Amino acid sequence: MTRPRAQPDPSPAPPPAGSVLRPVERWRAGEGRRLDDHVAEEVPVAFVYNDAPFAVMMATPADLEDFALGFALSEGIVERAQDARIEGVEQLLEGIEIRLRIPPARAEALERRRRSLSGRSGCGVCGSELLEAALRQPPPVTADVRVEVAALRRALHELRRSQAIAALTGATHAAGWAALDGGLRLVREDVGRHNALDKLIGAMHAAGLDAADGFLVVTSRASYEMAMKAASAGIALMAAISAPTALAISLAERANLTLIGFARDDGHAVYTHAQRLRPSPAGPRAQAGARP
Repeated sequence: MTRPRAQPDPSPAPPPAGSVLRPVERWRAGEGRRLDDHVAEEVPVAFVYNDAPFAVMMATPADLEDFALGFALSEGIVERAQDARIEGVEQLLEGIEIRLRIPPARAEALERRRRSLSGRSGCGVCGSELLEAALRQPPPVTADVRVEVAALRRALHELRRSQAIAALTGATHAAGWAALDGGLRLVREDVGRHNALDKLIGAMHAAGLDAADGFLVVTSRASYEMAMKAASAGIALMAAISAPTALAISLAERANLTLIGFARDDGHAVYTHAQRLRPSPAGPRAQAGARP
């Protein structure tokens, strides 16, 4: 076997936030090359509320203010976006620390449920001390959206094209917010699927987007916590490209959340509240009874 040849990429473009360049030996058909490769970043991100540490998440260091706001909302730390004020984001030797200020009453409630959380790629319930804290039931979603299948397909297509970090690294999940016509409005990426959704929820609030005016598409499975975070944000329809869990289906049913799994170009599976997803109007060929 021959030694790999050094073939540095000519003038590589600077990597987007959340990815770095690392040397790699890449082998194809018995031939090796040394080159620089784009790799997703994963660092500890600590949330500190009113000077008291609360949680450490392993996350991609991009869109951190969106992450901080979305996490505070989806975890029930605050009920309103204006109740979480970011005081600083500091790069430390060990990772990144985000300091937030919340109302004293919320800080007291947080102290009662305080936990030491070491997230695994964004696991938001790992380390919860009480079952009630781990398995929260959000109030039922009140938004009554209607989404056509064609809009869902469009959103999935645009989501694939909008994953800048994943396109380079193949290592991140994405959460996207689409208007009711399927046009993608926001996308956030992270090594953790929960983190990507938290970032998206924070970005939606920062942009003033109403959860009643669109739907959610994600590039992961639909776990319990993904469904919980979506319902907590008032999102009425979530479509995942992979499978749901039984607990996610149960929560979605009770929370009035339309849960779609296996959302692909050629089909989908609706597990709860199917009335929100409508067939697209038939085209002229279908109306005339022509064969596809």
